[in-house]
Amino acid sequence: MTVTDKFNDIRVLCVGDVMLDRFVSGQVKRISPESPIPVLSISGTKSFPGGAANVARNIASLGGSCTLVSVVGEDGAAAELRAILTKLEGVRCVFCVSAGRPTSEKIRFVADGQHMLRADAEVTEPISRRLAQELLESVSALAPQHDAMVLSDYAKGLLTDEVVRACIDIAKRHRLPIVVDPKSADLHRYAGATVITPNSREVLDATGIDPTDDDALAEAAGSKILDTAAVEAVLLTRGHRGMTLTGSGRSAIHIEASAREVFDVVGAGDTVIATLSLALGAKLDLAESARLANFAAGVVVGKRGTATVTQTELADEVLRLSRGSLQALQNKIMSREDAAELARTWRKNGFKLGFTNGCFDILHVGHLAILSFSRQNSGRLIVAVNSDASVKRLKEPGRPINSETDRAMVLAALSVVDAVVIFDEDTPLALIEELNPDVLIKGADYTIDTIVGARHVLSHGGKVLTCELVPGKSTTKMVNVLRGKASNS
Repeated sequence: MTVTDKFNDIRVLCVGDVMLDRFVSGQVKRISPESPIPVLSISGTKSFPGGAANVARNIASLGGSCTLVSVVGEDGAAAELRAILTKLEGVRCVFCVSAGRPTSEKIRFVADGQHMLRADAEVTEPISRRLAQELLESVSALAPQHDAMVLSDYAKGLLTDEVVRACIDIAKRHRLPIVVDPKSADLHRYAGATVITPNSREVLDATGIDPTDDDALAEAAGSKILDTAAVEAVLLTRGHRGMTLTGSGRSAIHIEASAREVFDVVGAGDTVIATLSLALGAKLDLAESARLANFAAGVVVGKRGTATVTQTELADEVLRLSRGSLQALQNKIMSREDAAELARTWRKNGFKLGFTNGCFDILHVGHLAILSFSRQNSGRLIVAVNSDASVKRLKEPGRPINSETDRAMVLAALSVVDAVVIFDEDTPLALIEELNPDVLIKGADYTIDTIVGARHVLSHGGKVLTCELVPGKSTTKMVNVLRGKASNS
């Protein structure tokens, strides 16, 4: 099981300001004759959930479930926001409606990928006491059903001091970790939170210290916030310098940014707190949770617009950044139950599952050919390996040469292999029936009729493919050559 698989059963209660993010895109080909401003020729408009709604969207995308509690108006933006969110598996909306308070909208005008202008339609006055009471009644009733709480503060008037204090008290009563994305220079208003995630600008406003480019200053700012805010930990998000985690009784941890290329930072903070809340809800420690959040942020800033990170993308990023460690290879070797769960996650994220199998006793170029072919014809590839007991029953005496653990580790080291499962039966039929691959691949020394599991795969609309063999390459031949040389020596 990968670390991100632990997110599947986590339920997060998210309280905060929701908004509708609109992106109006097009091209600029001329300057207005009325005044010296560019004219945008609009080619399309897209709308996305923003603010706390984007946190909920990220939680669902990462495999968790989220109950979103907020306030909206009686308007078209609220209806559009509800329509988008109700289509997302894993998101439940509990909205208090205010007839006199419009739903917040951010409208971004983008030309050829470059932001030209943002226009906001919103009211930022504190919500009424009646609305606050209605919202807190919902939070109190929902809290026992959840594993973590998020306060997503966009300074739009929902998270008043009264609401923040009450939410933190409710979470503590139910022993929920509390993750806060703050939007106030007075960070003490979040006292009692498990972790707050201010960015460099927010840290500067709160402490007078700019932590962006200096690790020592980041540590000093974090320590100052710990002293004044009375929170358990502070995760400073520092843009291209990554993150710095400080907590009482622990040394500061500096986490380098993992992004390969930055296209858009819109919504990156939402991705961070979504990942943090899921990880803490899954009982991961704070340092590991922060690293996962950093990996997720590195993925999302490589996308345009208000984007999300899928569970599979985060797992891939964790693997990419941990390559070279034996633990990373061991994580790719899993039980058939974990493989079945992973296969369901991959399908949910839009990947086609490929499957091939064999003994793979001495890995050779013929094996590499079929493994590469298998990966080229699938989105994700599971390789099933015969156990030692299975090989002894099927092959000549003295086999296997390499143990099942060693054979699985060698396969896990290949980038074309996404997961390895060891099976004890003589054939992988039962495993194929459990995994239900979309594509089944074997060497061309088999025909479709003789491939184990082909009938099952074809029966549910899958494909069965054969790969041309590399002439003269087989483990049995290699073993015979080696044994012949040994007997002659």
